[in-house]
Amino acid sequence: MKQPTILDVAARAGVSKSLVSLVMTDPSRVGEANRKAVLEAAKDLGYRPNAVARSLVQRRTGVIGIVLSDLHNPFFADVADGIEAAASERGYRAMLSSGFLDPKRERSAITTMLELRVDGLIIMGSMMKVGRIEGVATALPVTLVGRHTRSKRLDSVCTDDAAGAREAVAHLAELGHTRIAHIHAGSAAGSPRRRRGYEKEMIKRGLVDRIRVFRGDFTESGGAKAMIEILNSGDMPTAVFAPNDAAALGAMEVIDDAGLDIPGDISLIGYDDLTLSGLPRISLTTVGQPRTDLGREAAQLVLERLDEGREDARHVVVPPSLVIRSTTGPPPGDADAQPSEDPQ
Repeated sequence: MKQPTILDVAARAGVSKSLVSLVMTDPSRVGEANRKAVLEAAKDLGYRPNAVARSLVQRRTGVIGIVLSDLHNPFFADVADGIEAAASERGYRAMLSSGFLDPKRERSAITTMLELRVDGLIIMGSMMKVGRIEGVATALPVTLVGRHTRSKRLDSVCTDDAAGAREAVAHLAELGHTRIAHIHAGSAAGSPRRRRGYEKEMIKRGLVDRIRVFRGDFTESGGAKAMIEILNSGDMPTAVFAPNDAAALGAMEVIDDAGLDIPGDISLIGYDDLTLSGLPRISLTTVGQPRTDLGREAAQLVLERLDEGREDARHVVVPPSLVIRSTTGPPPGDADAQPSEDPQ
């Protein structure tokens, strides 16, 4: 069926095309009788305003683009909820795409957003170099989520990943652990700082000779692969700090399959505090990030540039918080140590 046009609505309502256009863009300037006639005609015909045509006139689409690195990671979904809520409150809509953990596909997703003329862009867990993203920021406001940067062109919002890692290691050390291994996710957003935080806290506690780092990534399969390497290394740790909750869940499966007990044989800590990490059957000790708040803050940074004209870059760093559950306890054989308590 042919889509109804603004001319069809005008004819049905008995008014001019320009009046229909005014009702759709600024209804407060139209008298009640004409406004009601136009809206009823539009409803009867099933007419919807042409967003593309409207954006050409207003030079705004009213859309904030979101490009995230991994659709399968629940962390990004929670952040996106915060973005959408904050954008909606200001009259904007959100459009989402993924880079699928591939810099080339991420660049393609960003290009598509630019072609669709989004008003601003939020990139979560980016795999691209900051220099390339700065080039995008010459065309529209861009905010990075989960990645530290001092760029003068980009805004960013993230947690203090190094501090969160130090807190995780400190918790394990205070339980009596000295053989603490870390699974890292290479250069992925947040991972280098978490690794540095782990290493600094190990050094601070006189455990420099106990530093053990194994390559994984931010996925369950990456965590599982690294955990298999840890178990086969011949130097069994009593605790493992994973780069995020997804990787920790993969490591947990491998530990279970090996017939080992958590935390009796190996304590395990993740990072993110995903909703599923708090389920009773999982009860993962983790470093929490305020995911929805991160999303709201990211949207606010974009909207400040769009609606308030801010030009100077802002970089917001949010403190993390350790959430102690049942996957951490004293090292095996430590009868004097007390098990960790769940503050929940």
